[in-house]
Amino acid sequence: MVDLAFSTNAYTEYDLSEAVRRIADHGYAGVELLGDEPHAYFPGFGDADREALLEALSETGLAVSNVNANTAMGYYDDAPPSAFFEPSVIRADDEAREWRIDYTKRAIDLAETVDAPAVCLATGRPLPGTLPENAHDYLRESLHEILDYAEPRDIDVGIEFEPELLVENTEEVLALIDDIGRESLGVNLDVGHAAVYGEDVAESIRRSAGSITGVHLEDIVGGRRGKHYHRIPGEGDLDFRAIFDALEDVGYDGFVTLELYTYPDEPDRAAREAAAALESYV
Repeated sequence: MVDLAFSTNAYTEYDLSEAVRRIADHGYAGVELLGDEPHAYFPGFGDADREALLEALSETGLAVSNVNANTAMGYYDDAPPSAFFEPSVIRADDEAREWRIDYTKRAIDLAETVDAPAVCLATGRPLPGTLPENAHDYLRESLHEILDYAEPRDIDVGIEFEPELLVENTEEVLALIDDIGRESLGVNLDVGHAAVYGEDVAESIRRSAGSITGVHLEDIVGGRRGKHYHRIPGEGDLDFRAIFDALEDVGYDGFVTLELYTYPDEPDRAAREAAAALESYV
């Protein structure tokens, strides 16, 4: 049986410790930590921030499901609109790529501190001038360096695929995992991303059996080839019975994390209604 967690990336109007406490108020067993502004942007996340977070976790009894290091918007003083995944681990610029590798290592440090099982990482998009085959070379090199750091700390790294990124579907992430050939690399499976790519979500889960480091959950309007907009479960077309049945079939017993960053103005409502909608599945 899985447990529910909720990501702090819906609570960007609150500091990290307050976000943790608010999520606990809605009955969740776990919390995912946003590894970015305004929560744990690692160049500015100091000892006092870490102690405040540990105090909130101790006070609430919440487990940490994952450290979400997909984005690093704090890198920019004035971020352009599509900068979410930059600088990425597939950048041709050596300095920018190394910055992102080190950033991911800091996410691993936080995961170790809070006893989280994994961090998640998105590949980013191949930018103009970087051929996809060259981006794959950078990705492999980056992942081996990251995994060399993660493995002694017993932290898994989950690649989160997303349409339009270098790794954008189940087939590609599983091929990457096979290519890298290290047990600590898996998939942080966002069911909505599978749906908007046009995949059968339950089949994506079954194909990923044994490689799932974590699950992101949200609803999507339109199901297959729907628009990529995260909605509260019940407000879209995903079949959550089929999703949870598939997770049970593959023996997944970790956290399923609601990722509803699309509700920054009403995160408490999103957390409350999502928990109620999924109560019968967990």
